[in-house]
Amino acid sequence: MSGLRAAPAGCMIVVVGPSGAGKDSLMALAANRLAERSDIAFVRRMVTRAGDAGGEAHWPVSPDEFEAAAVAGGFAVFWRAHGHGYGIPAATLEAVRSGRCLVANGSRAALADFAAAYPSLAVIRVTADRDCLMARLTARGRETAAEVSARLDRPEPALPAGLAVYTVDNSGDLAEAGRRFAALVEEIADRQA
Repeated sequence: MSGLRAAPAGCMIVVVGPSGAGKDSLMALAANRLAERSDIAFVRRMVTRAGDAGGEAHWPVSPDEFEAAAVAGGFAVFWRAHGHGYGIPAATLEAVRSGRCLVANGSRAALADFAAAYPSLAVIRVTADRDCLMARLTARGRETAAEVSARLDRPEPALPAGLAVYTVDNSGDLAEAGRRFAALVEEIADRQA
């Protein structure tokens, strides 16, 4: 035995799912429940959307600021969807290398990039039934009922093979789904320790 200690094993947990499934709500509940865990942190991503736009707590940036950060290597992973840019700060790479388990709101379309950036990756897929999604998206008032229906009729993209994927159904009671989500985050983090 050489006396050298193995580097701490951290991980990235990427949360994915359709709009209206409640990803932000579950992450907020879990962040509160797991606040005492110094080894678990919730990532605040950069988004080209106003800070008061509702939904997740994010760092609002202009499209020019986003492009400059992307060119300068400021993101571990970034993608574009729904007319916005989304970026996971590059500092998360060092946090994972130092042994922390991070939780980030991601995108199914960017999972291959997440897998390339973070050697230890788990995916939590948040789902909800169609009626629940329809009601939530309609209540937002950003799209017409026909647009919401068309969005829900689009096929869900396939997840890349070989990833550890866990599912949390958020069709019912939010507090119960939040408890299950937080327990799953803890289980994944504890497995890395």
